[in-house]
Amino acid sequence: MTPGRVRGDRGQTLPIYIWLTGILLFAAFAFFAFAQAASARNGAQSAADAAALAAAQDARDELVEGLGKTIGVDDTWLDWLEGDLFEGAGAAAAAQQLAAENDSSVTATEPTAVGGLPAFRVAVETNYTVGDSIIPGTETKHAKADATAVIEPRCDFDVDADPAEPVSLDCDGESVDIDPEDFELDDLPDASVLFSVHLVE
Repeated sequence: MTPGRVRGDRGQTLPIYIWLTGILLFAAFAFFAFAQAASARNGAQSAADAAALAAAQDARDELVEGLGKTIGVDDTWLDWLEGDLFEGAGAAAAAQQLAAENDSSVTATEPTAVGGLPAFRVAVETNYTVGDSIIPGTETKHAKADATAVIEPRCDFDVDADPAEPVSLDCDGESVDIDPEDFELDDLPDASVLFSVHLVE
């Protein structure tokens, strides 16, 4: 009688084992699907971050170029150090280039402001999809993300400074002296000394 009961117990255990195995497999596939989605989302965010920084950096280069052309020519050159006199004509193209390098496409590039600072918000969509998974529709779903980068002036100067006379700039502790009467483009430091570009939440 005992051997019969053992065989009966084994017969009852098999369906439970199959059921548990099915649950574990489903959980594994679900975890994989979420991992795929997270990976795509991270890729989209990286592309958005790079694109936003590229847009802001392009505008920063425009600022420095405009500043260099104005010193010694126009007494309003100090206004360029406020960081908001750019047109941003090349920002969209710069954002698209960096997004493409991250296998994504820009869906929007918008000039904006954050805390009174000029900024660019860029939205992207990945060129690749999340991929096949147990969740319906992921094989055609593209990840999306956006990021914002600000341009922050780094230089302070005397509010009573005469733009026609030599001016000393304090750029976060680094001294930059500019003499409008004896100025060459090489006198300007790197753009990163005059303006910082960084991402914001």
